[in-house]
This record gives sequence, C-alpha cells and structure tokens, in this order.
Amino acid sequence: MAVAPQLQYVTVPATAQHTATVICIHGLGDSAQGVKPLVDMTDPALAHVKWLLPNSPVRPVKANMNMVMPSWYDIYSFGLDGAEDEEGMLKSAVLINELIKYEIETNGIDPSRIILGGYSQGGVMSVLTGLTGNYKLAGIFVLSGWLPLRTKFKELASENAVSIPIFWAAGNSDPLVKGELNRESLRILNEEVGIPAAQPGKLGGIFSKIYNMRHGTTQEERDELTAFIKMAIPANRNPL
Repeated sequence: MAVAPQLQYVTVPATAQHTATVICIHGLGDSAQGVKPLVDMTDPALAHVKWLLPNSPVRPVKANMNMVMPSWYDIYSFGLDGAEDEEGMLKSAVLINELIKYEIETNGIDPSRIILGGYSQGGVMSVLTGLTGNYKLAGIFVLSGWLPLRTKFKELASENAVSIPIFWAAGNSDPLVKGELNRESLRILNEEVGIPAAQPGKLGGIFSKIYNMRHGTTQEERDELTAFIKMAIPANRNPL
C-alpha cells in the first residue's frame, strides 16, 4: 500500500479520463493557489490531465530578513555565486518525489505520463528533483528558475537526465534570475550533464527561450508551455 505524501496539495482533476498528471511547484512566499493561473483547464486537448499543486513547508528565509514564509529551502542570497541550502533542497526533493511515487502507485500513472515543473524557486526544485530522481518523467518545465548545486550537479544527475525533455523560460529583464545565471545554468545542463538543445518542432532536449518580461510570466510563455505539455503527454498516450 502506497504511503501518503507528507506535502499538502491542491488537486485540479482531469475533465476526461485521467491518463496524465502535471505537478506544478510554486515559488518563494507563494502557495498552490498562486500557480493556478498556469493551469490550463480550458484547452480540450488537456482534458485528460490532472494537476497537482503542492504547498511548500514554511521556514525563515535569510535573504528576506529571516521572515517566515512558504519556501522549499532557505535562500542565503540571490545571484550566481552565493552559498546554497543544499540540505533544504534535498529534503524538499524527497518530499516532491513522494508525491510522484504516490501518483504512480495509487493512480497507476506511468512516469512517462507525468510532467514536473514550477515557477522561480519551484522551477529550481523541479529541475533538481526531476533530473536527480529515479523516474524518467515525460518532461520538466522551469519558469524563471535556475539550476541549483551547479558545482556538483553533474554527479547528482541520474542516468535518465539526458532523455527527459525540458521547457526552460527566462525573462530578458529579470532582476533576480539575471542573464549570467540563466546562461550558466543552461551551459552546465548542456556541456556537463549532456542534455542537448531541442530541435525545432521536436520533443527532446532543452527548449529554452528568453521572453520580454521581468520575474513573471507572459501569455506567450504560457501558450508555448501549453504546447510543450500537449506534445509531451498527448491524449493519445503516444508522445512523439
């Protein structure tokens, strides 16, 4: 019998037969309700998709004057070279993996029909959990996020990492995830982990795009994310 996950979460059920699941992870100081705008409940091509929106633990965050808030891990500073809360990140990755495992064992959804993604800190947790875990997922999306634990990510990555499609979006004027951090994250995934760039119109590798925005989302980004999801977990169960 599957053990219930420790994380609390909001479920947005499929409106047709449930054959695929998207797990969407919120950012710092946010909640499951905050990422609901990313959930496309109107596209008939996604009627088979159930959405799971977990809530993070609450903790003091040093970079925000030790204010207690929802956070997947502590943040010491923002930027390319700052120290990271590795212990907190890995603990949250275990919690998110519990949710994936529960979806597989309880609802019978194969990992190849599960997408993991998130916004900002949620994107960080998605790429960490998805590329270091035991499951070969249908895809990962990272919206205004970055690659954590960059000096050791190559050794943390699983053997499935190179074959999981990734949608990676960033803003051209993001004051938190600056261009240098975005470029270095993608370089490590490409050169050190070995994940190639996606080919136009093909599923596989990293589809990365810079959008005209700050630290947020745009309709263009959401539309292209929806297209990625439809390609990765189509209703006919036969990804390209």
